[in-house]
Amino acid sequence: MDDIVPVKTGKIVKPKSLTAASIPGMLGMFQNEWDALMLSNFVLEQQLHTARQELSHALYQHDAACRVIARLKKERDEARSLLAQAERQAPLTASAATANVSALSNGKRVAEDGYMGPGSKQMRPGVSESIIAELTECNAALSQQRKKHQIPPTLAPVDALERYTQLSSHPLHKTNKPGISSIDTNLSKDIVATGGIDSSAVLFDQTSGVILSTLSGHSKKVTSVKFVAPSNVILSGSADKTVRIWLGSEDGNCDCRHILKDHTAEVQAITVHATNNYFVTASLDSTWCFYDLSSGLCLTQVEDPSNSMGYTSAAFHPDGLILGTGTTEATVRIWDVKSQGNVANFDGHTGSITAISFSENGYFLATAAHDGVKLWDLRKLKNFRSFELYDQDIPTNSGPVVVYGGADGGP
Repeated sequence: MDDIVPVKTGKIVKPKSLTAASIPGMLGMFQNEWDALMLSNFVLEQQLHTARQELSHALYQHDAACRVIARLKKERDEARSLLAQAERQAPLTASAATANVSALSNGKRVAEDGYMGPGSKQMRPGVSESIIAELTECNAALSQQRKKHQIPPTLAPVDALERYTQLSSHPLHKTNKPGISSIDTNLSKDIVATGGIDSSAVLFDQTSGVILSTLSGHSKKVTSVKFVAPSNVILSGSADKTVRIWLGSEDGNCDCRHILKDHTAEVQAITVHATNNYFVTASLDSTWCFYDLSSGLCLTQVEDPSNSMGYTSAAFHPDGLILGTGTTEATVRIWDVKSQGNVANFDGHTGSITAISFSENGYFLATAAHDGVKLWDLRKLKNFRSFELYDQDIPTNSGPVVVYGGADGGP
């Protein structure tokens, strides 16, 4: 290794290509490289444009997906709320009744479901456009029929009314006080429903003179009872702040299908819409509720801030688009059912409005209070006649007709 001598040589330079050996060759080479660079740049721009389009499309899809997810979540929450409310209000099936021993015949006992307590804020679906269309269609049909309506020749004259006498008397309720607080009749079946201070409602057959069924379940006096024709449904409102929907069976018994607990004070009145698909309840909590009869769902609850003492009576106009309510402050309020807005007020009574009734032609309104009965013209919005009580110590109570009835049981 010591004898080895390193040999150093010069750096070998690669000779130039033949094309680069002359100026025309170099120009051609530069042209080819420039074309390749421009082509590559064009391809990159195309890829960038495509990537931007794909990104934009992905962003739009993401935004649309977020909107759909948000809407589905909202619908899910609303559906869960309505389902929970329906489950709380729905009647128990036979199997559930046997398992929980919750509901018995004639409403002797009904399960106290997990309904939200008084004062809780609940979601109201509101009166939908389809319901408004149904109410409007019913209004148009009834208005057309009323224009052709004539007074029947069998209408009893005044002198015949003076000769009326009592044919029979039936003590229906068990109480040591004046027992009947409300009454309604089913003319097609000749059945009378009465609500009593003994916390029960009674169905009485006028033809046979027997009690068909006793509806027990309320814990306080029954303030209002209503038949829903032509079905076997009966509504009852009570001072216990609840409304019950009863369904009659062929054997004469009635089962409680729904217990409605939307009011926070005594329920004073129930009125059924002409479609027989909806009804309204009025309460001393200064609200009235619009219900769907089939489901027992409260579609809307209307509160009147100016009414501090609550409602004592309510009635639908024959056409169904107007609702009349009486207050403890001696004021009659007229409401537009479609918008739930107060459209007119009648002042003139000196006590709580105990009963209101619209005339069949839809032009007049009769209201009863402690100071008597007043007739109002709905077209001119004024009182045109008043009737004083035959006995100032006996207040007027609600009855099935415009003629008022006294608390002593006499008409």
